[in-house]
Amino acid sequence: MAVSLSRSNIVIFFISMSLVLLLALGVYASKGLLTHWLLVRGLEQEFVPQEANLKTALITAAEKASSAVVVPGLRLSTQPTSHEEKASSDLLRSLQDSLKFDNDNASILDAALVFPGGQSATATAITGSNLADIDWATKQLLLSGDVLHGAEEALRSGKSLTAVPDMTLLGKFGTNAVVAYRPADAAPGSPGLLILVDQAGILASLTPLIWSISAAIGGLCLASTVFAGILLWLRFYDQVRTNRNIQFLAHHDALTGLPNRAVFNARLTEALRLSQAKASNLGVMLIDVDKFKEINDTHGHGAGDVFLQIVGERLKAVFDGHLVSRLSGDEFAVMLTSVSDPARLTKLASQMIAATEAPCRIDGKDLKISLSIGVARASDGSWRASRLLHCADLALYRAKHSGRSTFSWYTPNLDADAQKRKEVEAGLVKALKFDQFKLVYQPQYALRDGSLTGYEALIRWEHPTKGNIRPDIFIPVAEDTGQIVEIGTWVLNHACKEAALWENSQRRVAVNVSPAQFIAGETQKHVAHALQASGLDPSRLEIEITESLLISNTDGVIETLRQIHEMGVSIAMDDFGTGYSSLSYLSLFPFDKIKIDKTFITSLGKDPSTDAIVTSIIGLGRSLDVSITAEGVETEEQAILLSAAGCDLVQGYMFGKPDLISKHEADYPVFPLNTSGGFWFPQQNMRSGKSPRIKLSPTLARNAKLVSGSADVQDGDDPADQDQTLEPARSSA
Repeated sequence: MAVSLSRSNIVIFFISMSLVLLLALGVYASKGLLTHWLLVRGLEQEFVPQEANLKTALITAAEKASSAVVVPGLRLSTQPTSHEEKASSDLLRSLQDSLKFDNDNASILDAALVFPGGQSATATAITGSNLADIDWATKQLLLSGDVLHGAEEALRSGKSLTAVPDMTLLGKFGTNAVVAYRPADAAPGSPGLLILVDQAGILASLTPLIWSISAAIGGLCLASTVFAGILLWLRFYDQVRTNRNIQFLAHHDALTGLPNRAVFNARLTEALRLSQAKASNLGVMLIDVDKFKEINDTHGHGAGDVFLQIVGERLKAVFDGHLVSRLSGDEFAVMLTSVSDPARLTKLASQMIAATEAPCRIDGKDLKISLSIGVARASDGSWRASRLLHCADLALYRAKHSGRSTFSWYTPNLDADAQKRKEVEAGLVKALKFDQFKLVYQPQYALRDGSLTGYEALIRWEHPTKGNIRPDIFIPVAEDTGQIVEIGTWVLNHACKEAALWENSQRRVAVNVSPAQFIAGETQKHVAHALQASGLDPSRLEIEITESLLISNTDGVIETLRQIHEMGVSIAMDDFGTGYSSLSYLSLFPFDKIKIDKTFITSLGKDPSTDAIVTSIIGLGRSLDVSITAEGVETEEQAILLSAAGCDLVQGYMFGKPDLISKHEADYPVFPLNTSGGFWFPQQNMRSGKSPRIKLSPTLARNAKLVSGSADVQDGDDPADQDQTLEPARSSA
């Protein structure tokens, strides 16, 4: 491109110079033509008023020269005689006496009679036999020999008076000119008159006018040249600037101004070659903006662009002196050649994470910056750029799945994990195609009476060669690859179809919808299709969503949930308290159920702060008239504490592991049902007659509603001042 541009500029330069030269020649030629035209008009204006005197002098001279020998053709006389010399002298004297000019611009120097077919008489000695015998040219009175030929043509033209200035082809003017006169009504044999006059005076008088007009023409030409030059320069400059911009855009990101992927790869390849030659090391960091899509969806792409620019500025501030590049939409890369030891690389990564703690303010809103960083280091000369970037990408993947807003180093075992992930990704396509998935169900029990209210549908993958693959292995891969949408639709459709065939039509079925699967404006269509295709009563279906779903595109999510709720489907908030908990979400949408995450249930009764959180969530549910479900209940103590705190439903291994519906229905009831009212405390020791006493924390004891005969307070002390024990009531068989 640079070569072609250079050639184009050379051509433009030569064309411009040619135009300038042509303009200069045009100005010079126009000046000569203008001077010629003005001389002709000036001489003719001097002689036209004297035409009568010219005619008289011509007739007189012709009569006196009547004795001259006439030679056929238009020519001057031959060797003059004394009679001819006297006639020509008389002719010159007569012309000088009879012609009276108003100024001294024109003066007669010589004259000659030209007979069309015979003799001629001149005022000077003529030697020769034709027009060339006039010695005005030989005496250097005329610069151009074409002047006399021009005068001869003027005598033949039929015009009575014609001025022929002395001008060469190069535009140079002599001091004299020739005026040709022959009356328009002259007889065919009458002679013509050639008068040699001095044109210097007229030239001198015309010089100011000629120079003024020439200056004007030259100024116009110069202005045109300058204007054309400006246009050419603008085009050239615009072309240079465009080429510069093209070169910049070819090597830099238009949004952040950082070098792009091509530059980074080229510089990394060169740095690896140099490090191999110098036996040095270098490091690479891949940096990804966490949840950038949510920023675009929530605040708009304009805010997202500004967000990326701010991220780029912070990267340049932390990694000053190192190559920082933007590889793709929200992915950046840093090459570190002068800092390659692990300790300093770790320090820089930590500084970058710390630099994101301060939020960026866009359009009056504070946006949290969260970055995941993958770090890889080339320790010898065998590394290639593609391999180093691949290793950094594997480390980045680990960082993103380790909680985000952190960094991770590449280790060799990540290659095996990546290979497994690829196998899972390829296997998911076949699993959908060949129907390798199945659903299992985990029961949900009511703590009030121990009744089985419904099930939560859970997916399992039965691989033909590897057996059962856990959801925590393939679900993250499905979310990363986008296959979760198709898998989630499969779960929803099959859960509705199977629930519609259950013998007990009162059992409800709960289906999880992950944030990666949820699409505002589309999910309600999938739910409606599943209900219609299965014939399931909408009141038996429950959709579980997580809190993180509400933070992105809140308005669209809320509208979609409202449409699902209007179908008669229940909406549950899953994993409440573990993510982006906000009470404003509970006010934006009337959830039917809140599920307490199992991380709180695990330490229930062991950690006072956890007890406070659980009781607060249960109290919140009571205030909002929302059912509370506790997940991950595995011990009798946990169930008793939850029942005492007022929890509505429980699910966990204590009540049944995920299995087939037939298995759960055959095992029901797991514990004796409560038909007498009051509290129901599930326990395995009821059949043996043993009633274990459960020690309650002050928080749970304060919120427990004790039933007469089912619990007693130790020593009659106030429950707020000491620990409480609760004796489970015996359930009726």
